[in-house]
Amino acid sequence: MLKTNLGLLRIIGLLEGISYLILLGVAMPLKYVAQNEDPMYSTGLAHGLLFSLYVIFVILVTYQLKWKFNTFALALIASIVPFGTFIADKKLFRNA
Repeated sequence: MLKTNLGLLRIIGLLEGISYLILLGVAMPLKYVAQNEDPMYSTGLAHGLLFSLYVIFVILVTYQLKWKFNTFALALIASIVPFGTFIADKKLFRNA
């Protein structure tokens, strides 16, 4: 799985999805309820890095596998929607 760009995309997508859920479900409530911004900074930094890697690898895999524009667009939209990268992994990346 780690030998191909598609395999790396699947792993990065999984990590990006987890970091997004932690950011929305844990760090944001802590910021506003407990008035603690420390988890927000570290989680946001990790999520930003993983999001950037995800977009780069979607572009790489799109050119490598010659995906249609619709597949490319759905893979990018999946990074914005909570649980989207998990769905993209199941519907788009496993079949590629």
